[in-house]
Amino acid sequence: MFEFPRFGTGDPRHAVALVRENPFALVVSAVHGPPVATHAPVLVESAADDTLVGGTLLGHMARVNPQWRDFVGSPEILLIFSGPHGYVSASVYQADPAVPTWNYAAVHVTGTVELITDPDGTLDVVEQTVATVESTRPQPWQPSARSRERFVSLLSGVTAFRVRVTRQHSLFKLSQDGDGDRRRRVREEFRTGPHPNAALAELMERVDP
Repeated sequence: MFEFPRFGTGDPRHAVALVRENPFALVVSAVHGPPVATHAPVLVESAADDTLVGGTLLGHMARVNPQWRDFVGSPEILLIFSGPHGYVSASVYQADPAVPTWNYAAVHVTGTVELITDPDGTLDVVEQTVATVESTRPQPWQPSARSRERFVSLLSGVTAFRVRVTRQHSLFKLSQDGDGDRRRRVREEFRTGPHPNAALAELMERVDP
């Protein structure tokens, strides 16, 4: 990913937070020909507050998906995490001339991948994924003994993996190239406009208050 200097956050913790808050990635590998990509849940296993480099991520995908075979031998793969995004109409600026744009945030992570082959390790990844996502709900669901037995019965159809992060790039394009009044108008458009996007408005406020 090319990182435009003016679309940085000034605080590297925002990139780590985006990955933690959006644990669904595009997993890309290119080992035996053209790149192959799978959308899969991927969560942070360990990381510092200000960087993912040196940390680890956990993910899983269906075993019927042949992409996991690319992971044998621990090659480097790319994981793409996307945050909230939205179209910015030129009408929001109330100025002429003006051009529309798109606000978005994304983090690209590169690392070496290793397969988790033991059933207990695979079950742990699945259960950690469920716990991580459920923790964001007002009333998190807790798997019963019968549900956990169901998890175990499905493990033969799941492949889990761990990524050891070596590089990280991020882009937070959130109207930083406009003046303060324009940024305020864009934030308000996403809060209360005809196509509201509360998550994007909140991210703009957090990154560039």
